[in-house]
Amino acid sequence: MTYRRIAIAVSSARFMRWQDRLRERLAKRWPGAKVAFRFDPRDDAQPGAVTQLLTLERMLLRRSKPTLCDRVDASAVNATLESDADVVIDLIGDASPTSGALVLRPLYDGHATDQAAVAAILSGAVPTLAVEDAASGARIVEGYPSMEAADGLTGSLEAVYSRICVLIEKALADPEATLAAAVPAQRRPRRPAAYFALNLAFQCARRLYHLCCHSPHWRIGWRYIDGPGVVESGSLSGPEWRVIPDQSVACSADPFPIEWRGQTGIFYERLDYRTEIGEIFYQPFDAAGPVGEPLCALKERWHLSYPFLIEEAGELYMVPEASTAGAITLYRCVGFPDKWEPVWNLVEGVEAADATIFRHGDRYWMTSVVRDGYGGYSDTLAVHHAPRLFGPWEPHRRSPLIVDARFARPAGAVVAHNGVLLRPVQNCAHGYGKEIAIMRIDALDPETFRQSLVSRLSPGGRWPGGRLHTINRCGRLECIDGAILTPKYMPLRRALQERIDARAR
Repeated sequence: MTYRRIAIAVSSARFMRWQDRLRERLAKRWPGAKVAFRFDPRDDAQPGAVTQLLTLERMLLRRSKPTLCDRVDASAVNATLESDADVVIDLIGDASPTSGALVLRPLYDGHATDQAAVAAILSGAVPTLAVEDAASGARIVEGYPSMEAADGLTGSLEAVYSRICVLIEKALADPEATLAAAVPAQRRPRRPAAYFALNLAFQCARRLYHLCCHSPHWRIGWRYIDGPGVVESGSLSGPEWRVIPDQSVACSADPFPIEWRGQTGIFYERLDYRTEIGEIFYQPFDAAGPVGEPLCALKERWHLSYPFLIEEAGELYMVPEASTAGAITLYRCVGFPDKWEPVWNLVEGVEAADATIFRHGDRYWMTSVVRDGYGGYSDTLAVHHAPRLFGPWEPHRRSPLIVDARFARPAGAVVAHNGVLLRPVQNCAHGYGKEIAIMRIDALDPETFRQSLVSRLSPGGRWPGGRLHTINRCGRLECIDGAILTPKYMPLRRALQERIDARAR
């Protein structure tokens, strides 16, 4: 869609940084359009107790760092638009449209004011976000933001505001899309003072927990299996899962098994608690399981994880997660298993996690989750495609395709089974890496993407713990990971491990 003039209707009394950031994003997305504000003089001030809570959090939790919730002086903004516009983005809730203009209105739990998002957060819930055509009332897009990185009301609202910007862009790009109607949610929020007290108690408890325990302590499970595995069966049942031994100073996650030129093993992320930087390690396997010591296969100055592997034209490549580096980089194996060289940036200028490549039709496809510095890491699904592994890679026309903490973040390689593509994803609705969902890709081309839920996988039973977020298989070797409570004090750690082992038996 092309636009000439986009007006953002806001309250001059409660003009915030996220709204100015929305204008910048829209101007970048539609460089030929004039994107400006239309200030409404009505008093749209939020309750004083909420303002006090945000101020207190900014001092105590943010150490006075800028946030998306900060007020901006409307009189200092030059980008205003008083004349007719093609589109009005109604951030007030009842902005008066100009003749013939499309009016898009964000919804928070079905309500046309962000105070409904505040109410949801204060009640302990995550608000559902949407954008509607104000004239028809038809919902165009919706989303479910991730709160995994949120600290208090401020962090939760940053997740909401950053993702409503993404949804507004999607609605502008395809204003004819429609979704089923939804019933507005009714929340019973806590008083801001009670919310602050509970959140402060939570922050103290979390710091105490980190003093006593490694959190999270991820570990890798493996087994040899014949026949359908976890992705195909939608179950963790079958042969017993065994745990790869790890060290108390590091945890292991994101396993990717490989059979390469007569050698079998697992590439995985090893996170050293002393540096908080992940490196890619390799654990050799034989017919009985792990053999020998793991060795470091790849490290950089920045954090690495999720060592996705792909074979192409007789060569082995890796695409590790390196979101802080600002690119999705392809590495080639020049000496198996511990000599790799970067050969190409598939996508640049992006904060992307867990890039996963697969073939479909006559193209390569790559899923990942992206963010722009705010909100969670697991709710915004981007898709790129290319005619060859080395590109050129271009974004899907509707990318980012979804904003949904339940079904966005990749959790392993895409599996072709019985003529369909099955896509493991992380369900982060209740926290990072809580469980895995198996999604079926129902439609995929440069114009279309649809997926549907097949099954859910939660830790417990024969794979105890509180988290589960990666599943992969190569040949008979199948791997998962999960997190368990691991005290730093060694006697407590041994006692807890004995209890876990007894429950597993």
